[in-house]
Amino acid sequence: MHNLPQTLEGWLGHCEQLHPKNIDMGLARVGEVARRLALRFDCPVITVAGTNGKGSTCAMLEAVAMEAGYRTGVYTSPHLVHFEERCRIHGEIVDAASLIVHFEAVERARTLDGDEVSLTYFEFTTLAILRRMSQARLDLAILEVGLGGRLDATNIIDADCAVITSVDIDHVEFLGPEREAIGREKAGIMRTGRPVVVSDPMPPQSVIDHAREIGADLWRFGQDFNYAGDKQQWAWAGRSRRYAGLAYPALRGANQLVNASGALAALEALRDRLPITAQAVRAGLARVDLPGRFQIVPGQPALVLDVAHNPHAVAALTANLDAMGYFPTTHAVFGAMADKDLAPMLAKIGPLIDRWYFTDLPTPRAERAASLQQKWNALQIVAGGRRQVATSLHASPEEALRAAVAAADPADRIVVFGSFYTVGGVLKDGVPRLQAKHLGA
Repeated sequence: MHNLPQTLEGWLGHCEQLHPKNIDMGLARVGEVARRLALRFDCPVITVAGTNGKGSTCAMLEAVAMEAGYRTGVYTSPHLVHFEERCRIHGEIVDAASLIVHFEAVERARTLDGDEVSLTYFEFTTLAILRRMSQARLDLAILEVGLGGRLDATNIIDADCAVITSVDIDHVEFLGPEREAIGREKAGIMRTGRPVVVSDPMPPQSVIDHAREIGADLWRFGQDFNYAGDKQQWAWAGRSRRYAGLAYPALRGANQLVNASGALAALEALRDRLPITAQAVRAGLARVDLPGRFQIVPGQPALVLDVAHNPHAVAALTANLDAMGYFPTTHAVFGAMADKDLAPMLAKIGPLIDRWYFTDLPTPRAERAASLQQKWNALQIVAGGRRQVATSLHASPEEALRAAVAAADPADRIVVFGSFYTVGGVLKDGVPRLQAKHLGA
């Protein structure tokens, strides 16, 4: 055990070298290292899986629990700018230096007695963060599933409550090409006799079937909990609790009430161990904060940041943009991974976009800007190109945003979306406050 890295950057570089694959599904290897670490939690654990809405659901659970006076720990992925964003203890992002001892412990366990276990980057870093959280004297641990559920590294922990948000098509090569197959993978986070909250209003039958097969305590949206709302406020009802006159969550967008409903159902399911007051629900939802989820940055032009990176999320983004009202011109900075179903994403939001700024991203998994432009042009040919939409190519999200600002009038809006890398790229130096160059003639 000599020459171990001394910095978080060094450890992340080490983790990238360990395994030939970026993703290697299965729990045997990560479970063995967790066993060597004697990894366990002494508090209730909520695991959150789903295609979209996971991060928002985790943030709402965290905010309400903190308002109720509980000490929370959250693990989410990926990060926007800095790796340590993946772990929050009591609402604060952990210090990078505080993670190093946990990376060292994982490496010792991984190589114990010369019996070396191969771990992917995600598995290694997940174990390090889980160990950090397990030693933080938490009242509640909230774990966001990275990919799927059944074989995700977070699933080595037997959660006290599982939440499944939306189920849609994404990561086809690992999870299968249709919702029923993907639902089966996500259902793998359920445990016999324990609550599972399904907040997808139309879940795949495979999710419902698996809950019944293993005897999980199934909480279904529309049956065990529901919400109603008007323009001013909304109300939530569960099996035995109701909250009326709630202000809308601080996270914007129509889909956030579904996420909030699932979070409140999970907290009701655990109320014997974590009692929550109505006041904590109100205050928590009013102050929840999560960068990059339909985040509107006031300025001239307005800036909208959204990590939407699959057709389902882009459909929600499109509806939310539509509801913002009139803008003379909408500029879009877009960069995305090559394995995404890009054509429906571009087709869905296309009618709202007047000018595209396609960008390269700093990862080999990304589609090149030129290829994104070709895909867009192909859609225009199919659609008969009824209106002229200008496009340009850029080496980075920052450069693309600069070009958009230079071209925009103060009354316009700029939307940055397509990937965590795209949004993270424009947040690298903090949240940009835009001031258009020319105050329209």
